[in-house]
Amino acid sequence: MNVTITPGPLSGTVTPPPSKSQAHRALIAAALAQGESAVSNVALSQDIEATVRCLEELGAEFAIDGSAAAVRGMGANPMSPLRRMAYPHLDCGESGSTLRFLIPIALAVRGGGIFTGRGRLMERPLKPYFDLFDEKGIFHELKDGVLTVTGLLTPGIYRLPGDVSSQFVTGLLYALPLLEGDSAIILTSPLESRGYVNMTERAMNQFGVYPGDLDEVWQHFDVDELDENKVADGYFVPGGQTYQPCSLTVEGDWSQGAFWYAARLLGSSVEVQGLDYPSAQGDSAIDAYERLLSGNRDCSLRVGHCPDLAPPLAAMAALRAGKTTRLTNAARLRMKESDRLASVAAVLNALGAEVTEGPDFLEIHGKERLAGGVTVNSFNDHRVAMMAAIAATRCVKPVTITGAGCVAKSYPDFWEEYERLGGIIQRIP
Repeated sequence: MNVTITPGPLSGTVTPPPSKSQAHRALIAAALAQGESAVSNVALSQDIEATVRCLEELGAEFAIDGSAAAVRGMGANPMSPLRRMAYPHLDCGESGSTLRFLIPIALAVRGGGIFTGRGRLMERPLKPYFDLFDEKGIFHELKDGVLTVTGLLTPGIYRLPGDVSSQFVTGLLYALPLLEGDSAIILTSPLESRGYVNMTERAMNQFGVYPGDLDEVWQHFDVDELDENKVADGYFVPGGQTYQPCSLTVEGDWSQGAFWYAARLLGSSVEVQGLDYPSAQGDSAIDAYERLLSGNRDCSLRVGHCPDLAPPLAAMAALRAGKTTRLTNAARLRMKESDRLASVAAVLNALGAEVTEGPDFLEIHGKERLAGGVTVNSFNDHRVAMMAAIAATRCVKPVTITGAGCVAKSYPDFWEEYERLGGIIQRIP
């Protein structure tokens, strides 16, 4: 689907969808638990559907009624009969969270799995896991877009970098408590996107599982196994734990709310409601970043801890007339659904903005308005499509976005909400 937007401000009150990041985490913990859990305020985006589909393949059962999910957990534990079943086939769609979270979980629960995906998913970095698996003697093969992982996940020390993706840490945090013995996650470089790992810990705690901090690692492991000079950060993960059923409600999604914050800064009368503050979501930083960008100075914003904010921040920065904004610490954006440094720059420049792409940054010189009058590619990236839609509110001429249906990955109702707020769009099948 393509959409053509007639420029104009938006107006009204909007409630962003439930947090996709929190929903992934709650549904995974519920699926691992022994018994029935209730997770409410769940939006069935394509990414969440992928996680549910894979968790069912692993052994959990789901009954979804509207935005409420009843989950009968698989009762994962070291002696589970699930380990004797055939390797599951896990279709992760385009969800990087689903893939990276479930690789170690599949090893712990079923002794491995066969993973597939679409789009750029299987091109996204998995090396931190592969390096660990080589060390631990776990088989892995990525061939023709199919990843096969088999072997025994054993208690012990797991070293991985913290600056590639926090999703590797989350996957191990979920899986290691299910092993019979204690484990340690040792980060060999500083952890970026720590807020996402905090969300993981919170979800685990709600379901009765408790990872520890770095101090406990030194108390439980022989110092000869560790090089203190190379330990930047880490977690102690006691083994023999079991996830307990829980009932909870998913928060609103700050990463989606950020686009409406952007619309507001660009001159639309939009009120964003339904977001918890303070929040464990790192993307709640949009609240502070909006205040910075509404000022009258050049500024530099680090987005390594909240990479999903880069597209809405770029739209905001493109229309800060006469001001320069740098979005830095952003190299990881190159391995999202699109190369987001390149795609964000390409789309905004096509609209008439002045954006310079660097190896790990965007430098944006703000203008009063953008020309529009062009067709831009969404690059099959939901956040790029939404960014283009918000930037179009301040264009002079209409804007056509190709592949606009990609918003279904995370925000299926985005275009309906855009129209409800007064946006004028024409859908072109």
